[in-house]
Amino acid sequence: MDEGTTQATANAVIPAIEARSLHKRLGQADVLRGVSLEVAPGEVVAVIGRSGSGKSTLLRCLIGLERPDAGEVLVGGKLLLGRQKVTDRLRFGPDYRRTRLQIGLVFQHFTLFPQLTILQNVLLGPTIVLKVPRETARREAVEVLARVGLLDKLNTYPDFLSGGQKQRAAIARELAMHRKALLFDEVTSALDPELVREVLQVMRDLAADGTTMVIVTHEMDFARNAADRVLFMDGGVIVEQGSPDRVILHPEEDRTREFVGSYRSLRE
Repeated sequence: MDEGTTQATANAVIPAIEARSLHKRLGQADVLRGVSLEVAPGEVVAVIGRSGSGKSTLLRCLIGLERPDAGEVLVGGKLLLGRQKVTDRLRFGPDYRRTRLQIGLVFQHFTLFPQLTILQNVLLGPTIVLKVPRETARREAVEVLARVGLLDKLNTYPDFLSGGQKQRAAIARELAMHRKALLFDEVTSALDPELVREVLQVMRDLAADGTTMVIVTHEMDFARNAADRVLFMDGGVIVEQGSPDRVILHPEEDRTREFVGSYRSLRE
């Protein structure tokens, strides 16, 4: 290996998240069929497509909640799950727990503990999982809640919040864990239309701050304006990917054109 090649290798950017040939079968259905993906540090990737196209399953495989039938997932260059040489079976990587903590998933339905205040919900992970001293964790929790516009709701219980406020609290909970990347699974689909804007604004702010994100969304305008790259999935594969304007406004594949066209007709 010559000096130039060595230098290029040293300067290569390690993907924040990488999927290699992921396959996942549920029952008789092939939900993922050889999906490969690289997400660079600081990149915002929006994943669009019809219901049942494999989008949510992809996120769950990327974070280890679903174990694919074949393929590998790496986070920051570290194996999260894949085949191990000793047994040649698909299994979690040797540093699974430490690697898994680098990424967080914000679910569609909030998953807050109703018996705890918003502040207590945000404090759980740092104090119990990361073993952060409580005073330090509390200071950081207050900071992230202020960041998502919930400073005045510290001692409020989830049942007394709007859907948009609950979702912002769920985002704050992941921010408090100091994740290197965040995954979002249709986080606005359970919200009334008037509450969608406040959640999307928080995500736009995160994108502006350089947070690495993979976002499954049906909000096409948001994908176009906030993402660096858009992927269109159908039938368990990535059919097309590229800049938001190219994929959403000038798609090259017939399946993408059909999907985007149906979205536009609903808006008109």
